[in-house]
Amino acid sequence: MVRLVITYDIRKDKIRNKLFRLLERYGAWKQYSVFELEINPVHKVELFHSIADLIEDTDRVRIYDLCERCQGKITELGEVSPDKMQVVI
Repeated sequence: MVRLVITYDIRKDKIRNKLFRLLERYGAWKQYSVFELEINPVHKVELFHSIADLIEDTDRVRIYDLCERCQGKITELGEVSPDKMQVVI
């Protein structure tokens, strides 16, 4: 498995929403325009192609591979990530 952090800056709402839904299928939404994913190498290639087909020349997507050592050094400050929130009914 590969752990990725994906950030994006997409101008058009329609494309941004499609990218959000695409990334949501693969991983966890962490902050506005930031996702963390843990996927296998085959899905990584598929995802990269899907993103490239979706975005326009003026859009920006940054993808960071997190090594195993780096994963243990993630620090979160402030508000809880959306994927860690609990719903109380």
